[in-house]
Amino acid sequence: MAKPTAGTARPAAPPPATPPVRRRTAVRAAVLPLAIGAVAVLGSCSAPAAAPPVPSGTASSAADGSRADGPAEDGPVVLTTFSVLASLVEEIAGDRVEVLSLTKPGVEIHGYEPTPSDLVRLSEASMVLDNGLGLERWFEQFTETLDAERVVLSAGVEPIDIAQGEYSGRPNPHAWMAPSAAALYADNAAAALSRLSPEDAGYFRANAERLKEELDALVDDAAARLPDDAALVTCEGAFSYLARDLGLREHSLWPVNSDVEGTPRQIEAQIEFVRANDVPAVFCESTVDDGAQRHVAEATGAELAGPLYVDSISPPDGPVPDFVSLLRHDLELITDALGTEARP
Repeated sequence: MAKPTAGTARPAAPPPATPPVRRRTAVRAAVLPLAIGAVAVLGSCSAPAAAPPVPSGTASSAADGSRADGPAEDGPVVLTTFSVLASLVEEIAGDRVEVLSLTKPGVEIHGYEPTPSDLVRLSEASMVLDNGLGLERWFEQFTETLDAERVVLSAGVEPIDIAQGEYSGRPNPHAWMAPSAAALYADNAAAALSRLSPEDAGYFRANAERLKEELDALVDDAAARLPDDAALVTCEGAFSYLARDLGLREHSLWPVNSDVEGTPRQIEAQIEFVRANDVPAVFCESTVDDGAQRHVAEATGAELAGPLYVDSISPPDGPVPDFVSLLRHDLELITDALGTEARP
């Protein structure tokens, strides 16, 4: 059976309303104290220490004839909620717009607790881009006070609902992990950046098309190497969209990160699935403890391959310093462990 690829028709994302273009501004004196007060209520004494915004990796430039100079010091600043989005957006923005991330590489986005300095960055941003699909639940209470356009990058993605657990029935938020959905993220980012810097619209569009071609190539190569009956077995259910792109069955210990992970019942269900389907390898993600999955591997004889990267890129000297390398790393790991060459 032929597997779907990222090159299939994609639903068009509805264009958001165009607000006035806004460049970097000073912090709003009236908004900031209220926002900081909200953080004090939301957070706890164990909230992570404030960190400076983290630029993502450098994206390659598109030779489309648009202006070659970078943004001025007081030019537009785009703030994203976590490092994977920052890297994806900078693939589109190139050297024309500064792209920052609230979280540092390696930081888990689920359940993140914003700090007062985060709210300062939000207030100073020209535009704020988040994932949506319920991922940044902590972010919702601040959207009404933002003096910048908010763009939800997952707009237009056909959601996959979480099937079990406390979030059953809600959309799985990890759409960026599927090349077909990431292509929509790229389109949405290009449209948003074009509103922010209209003179660079052609540059952004060319970068988006280049990125989508890279994504198509990655998923086409992976799909060609995987058998029709392959099953992707992970710790977190963060690969539903990727499994849909590749035509894989999917099984996970828990649906999304929560306080209860790797319970005896979850482990036993995973062991039963791996044994029943003769799964040769299981995986875990870089930001979670792989102890429960290690037990599954030991009980079934499956290889524990990984880690897979999902919620964060790595530091620049790590294995996945940008969005494309993250997807390439994960796809190569999955196909090496589950592909036809890996089978006896």
